[in-house]
Amino acid sequence: MKAISVNPVDTKIRAPKDKVESEPRILRWYTAGVVVGIREEVTEFQTGDEVYYAGDITRPGCNSKFHLVDELIVGRKPKNLDFPNAASFPFTGIIAWETLF
Repeated sequence: MKAISVNPVDTKIRAPKDKVESEPRILRWYTAGVVVGIREEVTEFQTGDEVYYAGDITRPGCNSKFHLVDELIVGRKPKNLDFPNAASFPFTGIIAWETLF
């Protein structure tokens, strides 16, 4: 990963709760990086591709060095965005999509 973004979901997950979680959570679900390896079933991406995506809150977050991600939720990083801006785009893009549709 080259960049991750912080958003309101992170603060809600991190906020004190009545229940203590049994295992620590890896936070942050919006990221941009470079593909370092693929499985043979992968058809949309190759090693070295610059990508970004919005993770799934039911899985570990993006605040880690490597991620195993389904190619269906990954997009090619726009060439006109650097990694920090690309990492912030999924959250705002999802909000815009949900507002329109």
